[in-house]
Amino acid sequence: MNMEEVKKVVPYWKQIMYILTIGWIVIWIYRTILTPIYPIISDYFGGATNAQLGNISSFYFLGYVCMQIPSGLLVDRLGKKQILIPGFLLFGAGALIVGMAQSISIVFIGSVLAGLGCGTYYGVAYSLTAEYVPASKRSLSTAIINSGTAIGSGLGLVSSSYLVGTGKLPWQALVFATVALILLAILMFWRYIKMEKPKQSTAVVKENQPKQSLSLKALFKPRMISAYILYFSTLYTYYLIDTWLPNFLETEKDFSGTSVGLASSLVFFTAIPGALFFSRIADELPKKKIQLIILLEILAAGVLFLTITTSNQTLLVFGIMAYGFFGKLAVEPIIISWLGEGAPKGGIATMYGFFNFFGMSASVIVPSLTGKISDITGSKLYAFYLAIIIIGVGTLLFYLINRVFVRPEAKK
Repeated sequence: MNMEEVKKVVPYWKQIMYILTIGWIVIWIYRTILTPIYPIISDYFGGATNAQLGNISSFYFLGYVCMQIPSGLLVDRLGKKQILIPGFLLFGAGALIVGMAQSISIVFIGSVLAGLGCGTYYGVAYSLTAEYVPASKRSLSTAIINSGTAIGSGLGLVSSSYLVGTGKLPWQALVFATVALILLAILMFWRYIKMEKPKQSTAVVKENQPKQSLSLKALFKPRMISAYILYFSTLYTYYLIDTWLPNFLETEKDFSGTSVGLASSLVFFTAIPGALFFSRIADELPKKKIQLIILLEILAAGVLFLTITTSNQTLLVFGIMAYGFFGKLAVEPIIISWLGEGAPKGGIATMYGFFNFFGMSASVIVPSLTGKISDITGSKLYAFYLAIIIIGVGTLLFYLINRVFVRPEAKK
């Protein structure tokens, strides 16, 4: 079966789902290949500090976050494919600079550019799902797309810790391999994602129905504010784990070699069944999404606390798996689906851009802040305690805002 036959047989919304999954795989391979080998990178650049190593991720996420709102506006104005492909080209250029860098400052520059390029992806991905995926399958489809983050993270962590951590390849080799994957992803985007004219699109807006606009006031309604707070809290913990868990296991929990990458990757691999399971429940019980979101956040905070406080490696690995099952990748598709239910159709990408901007702000803060906490206290344990407190406060505020402000509005 050739490509044209595949496009005719497979519904467009399923094509989107598969292609977006691949996009996340590529992005997350890049995001995670450096974290298990921070000591090697430190030695390569003459003894970089923990704060400097954390800045590699912080600069990437700074570029990523800065692109969220502009890319959302551009997607709604110009079209998804028109923004996605140039964005991935910039992503590839940034990764190439990182791989060729001879000083840590050049790595920071490449990281910012890679982040700016990746920053175009979120608004494109979830505006496509909001427009083309049937509502009854949206949470599950989002979970499948998000599974690309888990697969990419696992592949990045394991390949890096095994191939680079054991001395089989230089760290730059995996960066260059990622650049090749970025180019392949661009080819798939060009081949399978349709070119659109946003102002004339009728994918979700009926011909006799005026297109809604998204005002600044609508972006800061109590419902939206609660989502911003919760997403920030969720991503703060997730990116702490993403950037510092391998180093934490190696330096404070006596893991070594390939076991560091394998143990860290369990967070992402166990997230796949968790995301699929809870997203199916959310689709079957659409009026219980808020309760399900709160339950998952509480469970994630609880198992994370047990994980970091135990001295038993077996229990620690079990806790890592449990956090993956209940954590960010399980709850995120439900949050995204819940948020999209009330989104104005003419500004979906803009709404998700603002949503992801506030959430991903955590990813800019946590890598370098954790490095500084480690440099000052000699342990990253206190950074994990801080993350658990942030989850608790964020979940409580999400509950209170939706109970006090949102429900009365809905009754009017």
